[in-house]
Amino acid sequence: MGTDTVRTDEADEAADRRREQRGWYFYDWACSVYSTSVLTVFLGPYLTEVAKSAADPDGYVHPLGIPVRAGSFFAYSVSLSVILAVVIMPLVGAAADRTGRKKPLLGAAAYVGAAATAGMFFLDGDRYLLGGLLLIVANAAQSVAMMLYNSYLPQIAPPEERDAVSSRGWAFGYAAGSLVLVGNLILFTAHDSFGISEGMAVRICLASAGLWWGAFTLIPLRRLRDRRRPAGESEGTAEATAPGLRQLAATVRDMRRHPLTLSFLLAYLVYNDGIQTVISQASVYGSEELGLEQSTLIVAVLLVQVLAVCGALGMGRLSRRYGAKRTILGSLVAWTLILAAGYFLPAGAPVWFFVLASGIGLVLGGSQALSRSLFSHLVPPGKEAEYFSAYEMSDRGMSWLGPLLFGVTYQLTGSYRDAIISLVAFFVLGFALLARVPVRRAISDAGNPVPDRI
Repeated sequence: MGTDTVRTDEADEAADRRREQRGWYFYDWACSVYSTSVLTVFLGPYLTEVAKSAADPDGYVHPLGIPVRAGSFFAYSVSLSVILAVVIMPLVGAAADRTGRKKPLLGAAAYVGAAATAGMFFLDGDRYLLGGLLLIVANAAQSVAMMLYNSYLPQIAPPEERDAVSSRGWAFGYAAGSLVLVGNLILFTAHDSFGISEGMAVRICLASAGLWWGAFTLIPLRRLRDRRRPAGESEGTAEATAPGLRQLAATVRDMRRHPLTLSFLLAYLVYNDGIQTVISQASVYGSEELGLEQSTLIVAVLLVQVLAVCGALGMGRLSRRYGAKRTILGSLVAWTLILAAGYFLPAGAPVWFFVLASGIGLVLGGSQALSRSLFSHLVPPGKEAEYFSAYEMSDRGMSWLGPLLFGVTYQLTGSYRDAIISLVAFFVLGFALLARVPVRRAISDAGNPVPDRI
């Protein structure tokens, strides 16, 4: 009787965990459309054109009186957005851990981002400053929400499930991106048939991503659970409203007690900076340097999304055989080769651009999913949101260096080819740093059980 009761309790616990995991997947389904349709496909080329329409005869715009080449305005706006996220994320992460109220904070960040994205419908004419402002708000909100979302992973999946759960989450996101991009492609290419201009079609695509984001966020908000702090620890709640700099300093001090976790974060900061910059600047490179049509870029990104689903699931299986660290290292070699090939792509040749997009798709989802699951093993219990705020800084919040380097290289050389090849340095250095991290010892030092293969 007792044994049957235990088995029933275990089955109920497993069922609850699966239900929560399915809800967790749906936030990737909700928000990945922003990353795909807005940040990767439409906003870069469109905001660049809006900035060019407002530029002076020398091709410069002057936000706050600062001369900026119109072609660099989008990259600089991305950099500003992630610098803002750096300031906000440690504060929100510390508050989430100390109060145990992640879900309301996740909802607030998600709906601020969704509203800013929907507001991009009003980006027309020469309103480049409005576009830059909405991009900064949406991107910063996305970073904060993703930090809270990622911090659920150690709580909803035991160590042996995390690679698979993380990979499924990324696969859900890329599947949603593919689905919405099909609709975007139909609307954009047949805009005359719908009786609207090309610019209006782009603005509808941008705004629809915000509506999608807001609508599907309801599912994880219904299924995810807050883990409240034990009653004896309630005094820490008051610290959640402590001055921001004090919270940030406390997070940094605590992380210094786990130097191997910091070593992984440093490696991830470097190579993921390259990944995020490729994601945000690829459409600008394709349109401005290679002279490709917007419809070609949409098809290429759609190809990336479809193959990224396969790549995320496939690299998840590879990690079970070779370990997450070795699989990530292999993906960094692939990224380096892809960027080197991208430098030599001929202009006006969409077939070769599609080949390059296929390579990106196969390594994109897996390298991100496995990095997330590997880091989840390095987080001390009870510090999930706080540590994932640092992870998200590396994921999005510290990814201002790549766009800044990309923008500065273009401003100095006037060549997007030089800008794209400069990103190789991030993958080479990231590989060297990650190879030096003893991940099994890092997991043990964090106080977590070491999986059989990692």
